[in-house]
Amino acid sequence: MIRLFLAALLALPAGVAVAQTEPAISAQDPAAEVPPRYQPIPLWPNGAPGVGKRAQEPEIGRDYWVRNIHSPSLIAFPAPAARRNGAAVIVIPGGGHKLLVWTNEGTKVATALNRIGVTAFVLKYRLANEPNSPYSVDGDAADDARRAVRWVRAHAADYGVDPQRVGAMGFSAGGELVSLIADNPEPAGRPAVDAIDRQSARPDFQVLVFPGPHGIPGQAIASAPPAFLVAGSRDPCCALPPLRLYEQLQKAGVSAELHLYAEAGHAFNLDESDRISILHWPDRLYDWLADGGWLSPRRR
Repeated sequence: MIRLFLAALLALPAGVAVAQTEPAISAQDPAAEVPPRYQPIPLWPNGAPGVGKRAQEPEIGRDYWVRNIHSPSLIAFPAPAARRNGAAVIVIPGGGHKLLVWTNEGTKVATALNRIGVTAFVLKYRLANEPNSPYSVDGDAADDARRAVRWVRAHAADYGVDPQRVGAMGFSAGGELVSLIADNPEPAGRPAVDAIDRQSARPDFQVLVFPGPHGIPGQAIASAPPAFLVAGSRDPCCALPPLRLYEQLQKAGVSAELHLYAEAGHAFNLDESDRISILHWPDRLYDWLADGGWLSPRRR
């Protein structure tokens, strides 16, 4: 069997720090190919709530990371027309809420998902643990993640995406955000600012890769979407959170799959290990997505 994720990684040039993106796919011609281009998509065209003048500050990026994010955005990676299956995944990089591991937990993941026909969107969210940050994980960062899900659903037709097959995949701190929006209730009393805010912010499926403890245990587990959980058994911060979440999901009758890899620590990402089992964990994710029907069009 061809290992699609690993093939995608081998095809990537080293040190890619900025994503190549594509314009939206015409709803009238969903099979059309479009040339790549760089195009960040602002989640709030008029600025994120509460950011104020800091929205004008430039982001800071070096090699594999990005920080100083005050204008939350998405980078779109539409799947090639020949492979596109209508599924979408919002990829949420980690970095301890101090920075975003933009390549290894963002753009490389999106490219690998494209190889199995999934359209991906990589999220830049506000960082609560930067020095002098005015933001919070539960408030601002989670709001950015919810807004990303809503945005993709609202624009699903533009990208050939099924709005009922929109998942969220987070690494480490990004996994915390996935749990906050998938396994926990949305804060009450926040008015909709536009039509996008009227879309559901709950992903249809969730993928948590060595997630941190924030948001776990979930407080709305009965309504949580199906979950794929993966971590290293020797991860000092993040081996127990997915295990605890899995136990919650199992007791609530929510479909879930858990992989804890022997002798593995934190941040093995897609290809950063010398252990064969860990190198192949993306294949287990592909199997899970296929078995769950997420890679196949829904029957109308």
